Amino acid sequence: MNGNSAVRLGLALLACLALPALAASLQSQIDATPAGGTLRLAPGSYVGPVTINKPMTLDGGGKALIFGSGKGTVLSVAASGVTLRGLRLTGSGESHDSIDAGILVEGDDHHIEDNVIEDVLFGIHLKQVNRSRISGNRVTGKKLEQGMRGDAIRLWNSRNNLIEGNRFTRARDLTFANSPDNRIVGNRFDDGRYGMHIIFSPRLLVENNHLSNTGTGIIILYSPELVLRGNHVAHALTAGGAGIVFKESNDALVENNAVLHCSVGLKVDAPPESVGTLTVRGNRFAHNIIGLFFYGEEGGHRFFDNRFENNLTTVAISAPGAGSANVWRGNYWDEYQGFDRNGDGYGDTPHEVYLFADRIWMDTPITTFFRNSPVLEMLDFLERLAPFSTPHRVLQDTQPRMK
Repeated sequence: MNGNSAVRLGLALLACLALPALAASLQSQIDATPAGGTLRLAPGSYVGPVTINKPMTLDGGGKALIFGSGKGTVLSVAASGVTLRGLRLTGSGESHDSIDAGILVEGDDHHIEDNVIEDVLFGIHLKQVNRSRISGNRVTGKKLEQGMRGDAIRLWNSRNNLIEGNRFTRARDLTFANSPDNRIVGNRFDDGRYGMHIIFSPRLLVENNHLSNTGTGIIILYSPELVLRGNHVAHALTAGGAGIVFKESNDALVENNAVLHCSVGLKVDAPPESVGTLTVRGNRFAHNIIGLFFYGEEGGHRFFDNRFENNLTTVAISAPGAGSANVWRGNYWDEYQGFDRNGDGYGDTPHEVYLFADRIWMDTPITTFFRNSPVLEMLDFLERLAPFSTPHRVLQDTQPRMK
């Protein structure tokens, strides 16, 4: 063993011997801080796990690192009125059963802001938390296969929280379960399974978020009265994925979003007896394999002033009748072939979408592999010239926009 190796080994041994003292030191400092007080940590490393069980502020100044032992959660909050600011946390366990996380938060009225959380299974876990603000944090998950990762942020049974301006990467989902009336604004997430997984969480505001390179962008399950506004969803390209998915989630507003380069731009799935509607207006659906897909329902949704550009298939349906009750007006269609002779900005004739050869792969899913192949393109061309079967009309936009 050379001299440098011996020095490194000696330093490592000293660090291991010091770990219990560092851990006791941080927990004892937290315990010694009076309720409502502020603990400003000196720059350096501290060992978790630690627990806060009273209202207080823990401020790391961006230079305090709390690292876990590789088991359990690094920092737990079991009180109300806690502020965590400027901390770096790393090294949670890998148990999905115990939801090992960087930060576990319980109670109400918290501020979790400007923290860096790395090498954790779950990032920030809010468990029955209300009226709290989670802002400006950066969360990076463990280097695991996508299905083995945890959620970058997870809300369960939590209300009236603001999730704002966070950056998430390399995680499974951003999950909101049984958590109504929250605001999710201005966050970024890339490299995950679902950009946002919303289930049984009505009345969320999802605004100005940027989601990319996920299997599905935003999936909404059994969560009515949502507002999705100004979001950017891109590169959701798995076979069953889509930019935005609604399943039995009625009375939502989908407004001014950009959905780009996804397998499906917007997918709507509801049972035939569903009577709720979506209002979809001012969105851009571009460069998707399928722009819109309707499954299993007549619809009645309202599509106004949207832009459909460079999608391989603009609209697809699961079977004739799906989406037949939808209302279309003032949308821009790059495939519209009419004129605007009076110069009012709208086409003189309605824009209509028919299924010709597309019915083959829609009625017989196994043929989907050949979609957009030269053979089906030729069949589609011949059908349009001289239909040898009755085409099915999918939609009619009575006032197609020219620009």
